[in-house]
Amino acid sequence: MANTLLKKYEERSFTMLAISGLDDFVFGKAPYPVSAGRGLVIGGGEVVPELNFTLPPIDIIDANWPEVRDQYVEMIGAVCERAVSIGTPSLLVEFETLPPMTIRPAWGLEIAKILSEALHKTNDKYGIKTALRLTPNDSRDHIGRPPIMRSGIYLEGMVEFFRKAGTVGADFLSIESTGGKEICDTALMNGDLRTLLFALGVLAPRDMRFLWGEIVAACNENGVVPAGDSACGYANTAMVLAEQKLLPRVFAAVVRVASVPRSLVAYEMGAVGPSKDCAYEGPYMKAIAGVPISMEGRSAACAHLSPVGNISQAVCDCWSNESVQNVRLLSASAPVVSLEQLVYDCRLMRAAANSGGAGTLRDWLADSDASLDPQAHVLRPDVVLKLSAEIVAEKTPYLRTRRAVLATVQELRRAKSAGEVSIETREAAWLDKLERTVNELPEAEDEFVAEMKVELKDEPWLPSEYGLS
Repeated sequence: MANTLLKKYEERSFTMLAISGLDDFVFGKAPYPVSAGRGLVIGGGEVVPELNFTLPPIDIIDANWPEVRDQYVEMIGAVCERAVSIGTPSLLVEFETLPPMTIRPAWGLEIAKILSEALHKTNDKYGIKTALRLTPNDSRDHIGRPPIMRSGIYLEGMVEFFRKAGTVGADFLSIESTGGKEICDTALMNGDLRTLLFALGVLAPRDMRFLWGEIVAACNENGVVPAGDSACGYANTAMVLAEQKLLPRVFAAVVRVASVPRSLVAYEMGAVGPSKDCAYEGPYMKAIAGVPISMEGRSAACAHLSPVGNISQAVCDCWSNESVQNVRLLSASAPVVSLEQLVYDCRLMRAAANSGGAGTLRDWLADSDASLDPQAHVLRPDVVLKLSAEIVAEKTPYLRTRRAVLATVQELRRAKSAGEVSIETREAAWLDKLERTVNELPEAEDEFVAEMKVELKDEPWLPSEYGLS
């Protein structure tokens, strides 16, 4: 069992901000710190490096399994050795399973045990505070479209993972869930905000409640901390499409904030953080729920590019590399290189905080990105607090998603007029279009659902999988 002291994680609601003032919105400190693993405290005053690594190209099959195991043994061994040699006081390692490792849970659980045992040994021998985050992938849409979300062998494999996470030494449990993604993908490709709001504001929150009910129950049974989810499949997809000039950047910025109510459901169901690193909506989770958050930015360039490389660090509690393959670079293996980069970033933040300069460094990180892209502007700490207050003024995920879009459009329009953010002329017209779309939406969720079931009758989704008759 991961933690000897069992804690009951229960549902709660958020009607006001946990952080209301900018002075309290800094990196390394969260209103509700989380303790787990071997002495690791997240959100208690120090930013913790969170390292994720994965395999180089290899087929995960029976014949290759010994090599797969050896790769993870090699990676965690080299990482722990380097952590000791550069004086790392604390380390969080995330293991994101690859699809075959969740479909066949015994494989993923075996790797998790290898990583956990190495972290235990490093703590025992050298005193480094360590913990393991286990993130099984969401396998439910692997059979194609329409996906089966609430039953079947793929869900059963995930639930087995949830329930056995503690037995292999996992300290935190997370997931990047995909409820509503089959509709969201269509909406993003078409730049269709109305359909996107249905996916993010209606379908995804319903699936989050279902899935996080399972996760929290498993964590309560096994002494694992329910950490958080990520809107990666929605908002990060929009970010990548905008980077490829297939979507307006203002649209991607709006999607980012529109994903907040959906991700907040995990914390309403009992999750306590740290949030997932690829959940760039994390600052909103911290502002609203007070949970510690993990973030990635320039440190994750090994995995993907983004326009928010510095600002994403401004209020983080864990600083992550997203993921890196086990390949050899000039200096060392890529996981070791990523670890070193994360550790030095965390040292800088620690020095800033110890000298009373956390607010100054936070502002520098934000100012370096915020004016260059609307996706960065919506992560500016003062903007996060402003938009978060708008979101929690509503009571349901649907109404919160509508409010999030409208408030974001208005904020981007204001910021453009004030010269605070660069928005191309051809994209500015989208702000009016997005605002009109939101204003035309029904107030009543039931009415919206009835309309969209007709509009989307030929799309590859099953209403019953979201509790819709």
